[in-house]
Amino acid sequence: MRFRVSVAVVTGALAATALAAPVATAADSVPALPALSGKGYASKAKSDDVRDGDTRITSVSVNGGKPIVLHATDTKKVTVTFTAKDNRGIAAGDVWLWRGTDPYAAEALILSDGEKASCTNKGTTGTCKANFTFDPWDHTNDLAGGGWRVAIYAEGKDGDGEVRFRYGSTSIQRDSRLTVDAAPEPVKKNANLTVTGALTRANWDVNRYTGYSAQPVKLQYRAKDAKTYTTVKTVTTDSVGKLKTTVKATADGYYRYSFAGTSTTKPVTTAGDFIDVN
Repeated sequence: MRFRVSVAVVTGALAATALAAPVATAADSVPALPALSGKGYASKAKSDDVRDGDTRITSVSVNGGKPIVLHATDTKKVTVTFTAKDNRGIAAGDVWLWRGTDPYAAEALILSDGEKASCTNKGTTGTCKANFTFDPWDHTNDLAGGGWRVAIYAEGKDGDGEVRFRYGSTSIQRDSRLTVDAAPEPVKKNANLTVTGALTRANWDVNRYTGYSAQPVKLQYRAKDAKTYTTVKTVTTDSVGKLKTTVKATADGYYRYSFAGTSTTKPVTTAGDFIDVN
């Protein structure tokens, strides 16, 4: 079985998905997959792994193991690195991301920038890198969340190969921003202190930051000479992402807001806002 590294349409269902999905690159078709002798992939739609010979994929890292966080307008480049072994070394490979339950009828598909990954060999082990360019102007908010599966194929220099449709996973998140302002300042001891703020996140439907409503955000306090923050209370954002609460001012210190994040949105914590209590 010879692995091809050209880009080609595999099946009608997957090709249609590629055109309808939030594709992150300029590629307009699906990486070519090798055919099993006399069968082909179409008849193996439920199979995860396909192997021919001694080629084995051994590891993968997407974005250094971190979620892929996209801003409202800025393009982001992400590298996926994988290793594979073959007794003759690794000639080529490719990576793509997909979401759904069936790789032949994926709900969404993201292709790498090029037609194949670049591979270098040390003995029988090849290290391959594939780059992805994410442009928020090409996406909608449906892109965000977990469940993105990593599909990899690796080709040995002798024509052996392996395909893994579910070799790891990753998530794509919307960037978030958070503000804090404690007032008045200075404030008299035991007087009311009002702490306001706003939680916003990248909105790829309109390519700007908009308020994130109904989210729990922790108000935290650190005394002037202390090293750690403690949580005072949890405040919920309103319909436009704004925060407002009142506390008693007891001593000089710093107030901050901290958002734990969600499956679709990056966690974020503000710097401390110092309050002089007299």
